[in-house]
Amino acid sequence: MEVPVYLFTGFLESGKTKFIQEALEGSDFNAGERTLLLLCEEGEEEYEPARFFGKNVFIEPVGEEELNPDHLEKLQRLTRAERVIVEYNGMWLLEKLFQAMPGNWVIYQEMALFDATTFLTYNQNMRQLVFDKMKTAEMVVFNRCDHSVLTEEKKLELHKIVRVANRKSQIIYEFGPDDAEPDNFVDPLPYDLSAPEITVTDDIYAEWYRDINEEQDKYEGKILKVKGRCALGGGLPENAFVFGRHVMTCCVEDIQFAGLLCKWNRAKKLKHGGWVEIKARVQNEYAEVYGEVGPVLYCQEVKASLPADPEVATF
Repeated sequence: MEVPVYLFTGFLESGKTKFIQEALEGSDFNAGERTLLLLCEEGEEEYEPARFFGKNVFIEPVGEEELNPDHLEKLQRLTRAERVIVEYNGMWLLEKLFQAMPGNWVIYQEMALFDATTFLTYNQNMRQLVFDKMKTAEMVVFNRCDHSVLTEEKKLELHKIVRVANRKSQIIYEFGPDDAEPDNFVDPLPYDLSAPEITVTDDIYAEWYRDINEEQDKYEGKILKVKGRCALGGGLPENAFVFGRHVMTCCVEDIQFAGLLCKWNRAKKLKHGGWVEIKARVQNEYAEVYGEVGPVLYCQEVKASLPADPEVATF
């Protein structure tokens, strides 16, 4: 049986406990379902189970060494929980939790909460951990906001940090009880999708790469001109190569090659690792290298070029 998991992430004193407490006090979220509440850290604020609307909530602290499938499955079995709520430790990477979840546990909702008064400091000093909490969150909430401090310029700064990690998450600014605002900034693409030929300049490669993978349908049939490197071999047919660049999303440790499959009848003449500029038509189709349908670039022109500037693309 599938067990829904509601995941709340953020750093110590970011408001996770208060948010979960208030959710469990409401009949719309807590109508009596048997609920396993996993506490992966202990802050100053404590839960008040007497105020929960439904009383079938079983609170279990979980240490890092206990974050494994056997232990989590045992807790669920002992409590006969129908669902799980996780208050996650902000200093642990999410991958540790995802690997520890029993096979029938499924993330139903993920929310990241941040204290607006300390967020920029955390982002500056612990960027990888901040990015980790935002990259899969459906909603990012900045609480403890102050109308006199959080100007439109400051909101835009927070907006941009979130969007580097996640383009689809909803962003909320919370100023107090019953005083919250949704983020309304629009993220226009830095190129014209309606143009007969789309030129992807060196400085926007990362943004283009993310967009063509997330919304591939809107690129179907488009003509692109873009610079990158060739990757050959790996079982690819002679008329194919992988075209891309190294992208740094968060920090040096997460640099990885971000590429797409290209078809070109002279691909075997290319130099592995060489820089080229291609002009190609996008066709979304199944490719074995993807294991699913994805954007394939059918090259019309391929010519040697100087390296991109900078060589590692960033957002």
